[in-house]
Amino acid sequence: MWVFGYGSLVWKVDFKYELKVLGYIEGYLRRFYQHSIDHRGIPEKPGRVVTLIPSEDPCSKVWGVAYKIGEEDKEQVTNHLDYREKNGYSKKTVTFHPKDESLDPFSLTLYVATKDNESYAGPASIGDIAKQVISCKGPSGTNKEYIYNLAKAMRQLFPGVIDDHLFSLEAAVRQLDPDVKKNS
Repeated sequence: MWVFGYGSLVWKVDFKYELKVLGYIEGYLRRFYQHSIDHRGIPEKPGRVVTLIPSEDPCSKVWGVAYKIGEEDKEQVTNHLDYREKNGYSKKTVTFHPKDESLDPFSLTLYVATKDNESYAGPASIGDIAKQVISCKGPSGTNKEYIYNLAKAMRQLFPGVIDDHLFSLEAAVRQLDPDVKKNS
């Protein structure tokens, strides 16, 4: 079993895996269109986390990490991820393309929040999303930390790959972040 990480699973893996492979899936865009009321926000003040939306360009890429789960850990990891992603995410099987071109593409599972779930936040301007997340905090930490950690991990793992939505949001949040302004 393989699982695709494109959000916090890129930088915060909390399950056992046998192998980690960098690469991408096609036909999707990574967007902060999902409310988080159980990790990066609370019901009264939801944060925003990423989901995938279908792209009009079937060749668009979302870069991330594929994790191979051992047969003996499959049930435990599946139960863990089903619980972790319970706030509106469902499973989908897609083709993963390893960054290492000597490896063949393969099928894997990803968790995606679709428009029909109750926590779907939908599109908003980068500025509006930044204003929403700057002060949100949940059991897993601050919403801004989620954005900063994801952007940092993507730059480290995939130098030269530009994720306009993520990097624009990161810049907008930094503009609003009093902790960043103090350290400037």
